[in-house]
Amino acid sequence: MSMYFDIGDETLWNPSNGAGRLFLRQIEVFEAELNLPSGIGQGKYWGDPDTLEVDPAVYAEFARGLVAWHCRTGHAVILALSEGFVATAVALARRAGIDVEMPEPGPGDVCGGVQHEVQAPASPRTASASVVTALDTRAREMDRWMAR
Repeated sequence: MSMYFDIGDETLWNPSNGAGRLFLRQIEVFEAELNLPSGIGQGKYWGDPDTLEVDPAVYAEFARGLVAWHCRTGHAVILALSEGFVATAVALARRAGIDVEMPEPGPGDVCGGVQHEVQAPASPRTASASVVTALDTRAREMDRWMAR
């Protein structure tokens, strides 16, 4: 069995049920974290949980917010926990024709400028070059691995 993430009659991604369920559960986590809807919901076959429709306008806002959030964090554990999901979300957005630009690294950021287990919320950061490059590379890899 598998799932279908569609826009209209076009299938953007056809993952196995296991990968699809995991992605959907992570969508829920990041919708709550970002306070943004993802735009992924019930597909054209109501009652079939394996067909999902992607609303491109809503998903575009979600994907861009997700990338900005990911690239701003300087927390090593958060980066590690989120990179694979964010890369998959970016690959899905690109397949939908959504332009998700990687943020420009801020002045003075250095590769590997990651904080280690900071307890208090830090001031908003700009993206480090290493985080942006890693995310873009991973998203391109994910696109090659994601079945249609």
